[in-house]
Amino acid sequence: MVNLKLIVTALILVCCLPVVRAQEGKKSFQSTYYEQRRTLFEKLPNTKNEIIFLGNSITDGGEWSEIFQNKRIKNRGISGDVTEGVLFRLSEVTESKPAKVFVLIGINDLARGLSKEAVFSNICKIAEQIQSDSPKTRVYIQSLLPVNPEFEKFSGHCSKTNEILWINQQLKGWCTKTSCSFIDLFSEFKSDSNDYMNPIYTNDGLHLKGEGYQLWSEIIREFI
Repeated sequence: MVNLKLIVTALILVCCLPVVRAQEGKKSFQSTYYEQRRTLFEKLPNTKNEIIFLGNSITDGGEWSEIFQNKRIKNRGISGDVTEGVLFRLSEVTESKPAKVFVLIGINDLARGLSKEAVFSNICKIAEQIQSDSPKTRVYIQSLLPVNPEFEKFSGHCSKTNEILWINQQLKGWCTKTSCSFIDLFSEFKSDSNDYMNPIYTNDGLHLKGEGYQLWSEIIREFI
């Protein structure tokens, strides 16, 4: 006797096959927004002596050219991005042979369960690839920012203070052995009483308010 339920299930699976195949080869970090931003960046014209801010939502949220009143500055932040995502789109960054690249990436990797060792290794790979593709570019590795679990949001991100501290320490030491410059943002953003982000600068424990971007710009202004 024919099992009608099994036939219907099989037909549904067959109908879904083209959708599954369409996703094959797509990386986990390639969200809809990631592809919107990445493809836009690839269409934008290259200019001379670009100063590029490269990272995730924290970078993405900054109006950098307005903050510094500098048209050479380009925002290459993508909300939700991870170190693998930056490596995947890095050729667009180095194609213009930028004067400077400011890198801040890694917190989303930790939230997704990537080990602190792998995050550190990938950040180093990003810096090395920039220098390989564009030897005259000055690379600034910015420390991961502190997070604040007291806001009870982004628990996957805001529970990673120990990992953040370890990565920042490793990056600082690594930069002393290379031509990359390390910028310590963490110490300036943390509270006086603990290693959490000072609530003056955030309203969700992870992302920055205007006061946070103001402080960030003050810290790095001398390097711009």
